[in-house]
Order: sequence, then structure tokens, then C-alpha cells
Amino acid sequence: MSVRTRLTLWYTALLGAILISFSVLLYMVLAFFLYDQVDQKLQERAVQFGREVQVSARLLEKGRLVLPVLNNLASPSIFIQVVNTEGKYVSATRNLGNVRIPYPPELHQENLRGKASFSTLHIADIPIRLYAAPIFVGHTHDLIGAVIVGQSLESVETTLQLTALFLTGGTIAAMLLAAMVGAFLARKSLQPIDKINTTVKHIVGAQDLQQRLPSPATMDEIGQLTVTVNNMLERLYNFFQAQVRLSADVSHELRTPLTVIRGNVDLLRRGAADNPAELKETLGIIEGELDRMSRIVADLLLLSQADAGMSLRMGLVELDTILLEVYQRARVMANGVNIKLGHEDQAVVYGDADRLRQLLINLVTNALKHTPAGGAITLSLYRDAEWVRIIVADTGRGIAPTALPHIFERFYKAENNRQKGSGLGLSIAQWIARAHNGQITVTSEVGQGSTFTLWLPLEIPNTKEEARSAPLTLATR
Repeated sequence: MSVRTRLTLWYTALLGAILISFSVLLYMVLAFFLYDQVDQKLQERAVQFGREVQVSARLLEKGRLVLPVLNNLASPSIFIQVVNTEGKYVSATRNLGNVRIPYPPELHQENLRGKASFSTLHIADIPIRLYAAPIFVGHTHDLIGAVIVGQSLESVETTLQLTALFLTGGTIAAMLLAAMVGAFLARKSLQPIDKINTTVKHIVGAQDLQQRLPSPATMDEIGQLTVTVNNMLERLYNFFQAQVRLSADVSHELRTPLTVIRGNVDLLRRGAADNPAELKETLGIIEGELDRMSRIVADLLLLSQADAGMSLRMGLVELDTILLEVYQRARVMANGVNIKLGHEDQAVVYGDADRLRQLLINLVTNALKHTPAGGAITLSLYRDAEWVRIIVADTGRGIAPTALPHIFERFYKAENNRQKGSGLGLSIAQWIARAHNGQITVTSEVGQGSTFTLWLPLEIPNTKEEARSAPLTLATR
């Protein structure tokens, strides 16, 4: 069932429920009012008759009651009948003719106890409303009989039937009209969504994520949906483009070591294995390329885990201790570069010690790649009021201004960069920094060197809940 149909049915059902409730309530109120009006008229005539009895009634022989004003109290719709204490007929108005109103025993018993009461009878299939009240005379209020005042309810029931018919017909007509109007309004309201659906299907079918939905004229719910879909298409396009570039970059990075390995294997087949010197050199080259491939695969695995939401093992970390470990390791890899320790404060942050160590190693490794022998790399640690700064400064070739905004992108390499590397080290370092609510900034001057600064907050959790591992994902450019 479509949304348009469901909306129409809901609107119609809701309106129908409201109209039916209103009709039932109106019918009940009208019925109560009409019946109550009849009862009041009957009661008023009975009270009026009682007053006349007190003034003009007199007892004659044989207990017969003479009521000269009885017919004056009647009307075309109201008739009166008088009975004695035994319930036998005494007198009646002329509009009854020869008809005698039945005197129900329950009314007779109530009148004998001095109480008035209502009752409804059916005479010749005509509903009759009766009101029977006892008749008292004299100062001693002697009970001499009862007066029965009645009125046909045929006109009342006819009015109620016509009202019920009108309300039923009106409700059905209103629901049909509401269904037609609701279907029209639902179609008009959902027409923009149909256009969005058609356009998106066309985009998906054509596999052209560069297409966009037309800009909305108003920023209502449909307009907001259009903007959201366009943003989603933009992100999907960027994601697929990133995946295409990633596949191409991975293929390119892995193709070079595989080519080198295959070439050296061919050398071994052609007889290099018989020469110990050539064999050693060839195996060394193969081993180096295999190490390079292993590093690329390990870095890609780390980035894929970051994209999927890696959980870091968070805890209190002494940054000065980690910096000293990285310094000692850098001296081993220096290869003629002077590694120095600059300013060093003591600082404790909340983070993953292994990942922070990897971040600093990546920064130092990057500096070693771009700093020639005889140059210098200085490691410094500063503790400010709210931040900890670790600075890795080198005296290498520097970074061109055009390349500076892209150095943290995956597999990015400057055009004039001839150094071997996967182009993933800085991307991983920036992800680790952001996962710790920090960042890496860089300043550089061509021919003078570069300065990378790691910023980490000094915030330390106060509760055990904050100290638990939290999944953090990589923010990609």
C-alpha cells in the first residue's frame, strides 16, 4: 500500500471518527432534550390539574368526581384521564373519544403511595408517554384517585429518525468528499517526493553521482529532504572517488615492489644465484621490497580499521617518556642526521600509548626522509595551560606551498618527491591526533626545513566511565 493511499485512509478514518462521534453526541443530546421537553409538558399539565382540583373539585354521591375544567387543560397532542383509588376510569378529555388509557399496575402502586411516576406504553404501535400523579383534596389531603396525562411520541421519534438519517447521510457524504480531497492533497503533497524518487532512480541507473536534485524553492520538509539527498550524493560521490583513487594508489604502490621482486627473481633464474655476491645483493633487494609491501599492507589495514571504528586503549600516558623512546629509536635510524632533544617538559595526557608512539615515529620517519645527511632534527615538548605541544623540526628540503594543504591525504606525494614511501605515514599520524581530540599543524619553507607540531589536550577524565575504551573513526579529507 502506497504512502498516498495510507494518508488518504488515515485522513478519512480520522474525519469519520470525528463526524460519527459528533453525530452520536448530537443525536443523544437532541433525544434527551425532546423527551425531557415532553416530560416537562406532561408534568406541568398534571400540576395544573392538581391546582384546579383543589379549587373546584367536589365529592358527589357514589364517590364520583366532577371536574368541569378537565377539557380546558387538554390540547391536540396532550390528553388527560382520571381514575379513582381502585384504578378504575372516572373521566377523560374529549380528544380520547372512546379510547381508554391503560393504567399500568406499577404506576397505580406508586400513586397509592403518594408518588408520581413516568411510563412509556405502545398503543396500536404508537409510543405513548404517560405521567401519573395522585390527586389529593381537602385540608387533610385525602387521596381520591390519580390523574394520567399522556402524549404521543410519534412526532418525537419521527424527528429523531429524520435527524439520524440526515447525520448518517451527511457523515457518509463528508467521508467520501474527504477521501477525494485527501487523495488529491496527498498526491499534490507527495508529488515532489515522486520527483525526488524518479531523479534518484535515474542517477542510480545511470551511475552518475555527479547529478543533483533541483534546488528547492522553499525550505520546508521537502526542501530539507532535497538538501539532505544532495548532501548524501555529494558524500557518496566523494567516497567513491576516494575509493577509486585508493585502488589506483594501492595498485601503483604495490606494482613497483612487485616489479622489482620479479626482476630480481629473473636475475636469479639467469644465474645470479651462482654468484654469492650477486645472490646476497639480490636477496637484500627482494627483502627490502617485501618489507616495503608489508608496511603498506599494515598501514592500509590500520586505516581500514580506523574507517570501521577502531577502539583505542585509552589511559594515562607520560608523553615525556614516549618522546625519549622515540628519540632513542630515531638515533638508530638517523643515517648521518643529527637527532637532538630540545625543550622537554613533563606532561601526562589521556590516550593510547602505542598509537601516540606510532604517531611520533611517523613524524620522525617523515623528517628523516626529507633531511639529508648532516642536517638536524629536533624533538621538543612544551606543556601549556590547556595543551601539550610536541614539535618535530627538521632542516630538510621543506614543503612547497602548493603541496602543504595535501600532505595529510592518503598516498599523496609531492611531484618533486623522489623519496621512497607509501604516502600513508602522515595520514595515519593525523588520524591518531584527531582520535585523541588533537591535531597536527605544519609550517615549512622550501630549502629551510619543516616544523610539525602535535597538539594534545591536557584534559584528564574524572570518572571510570570516561576511562573506558571508546570507538573513534578516522576523519578523512
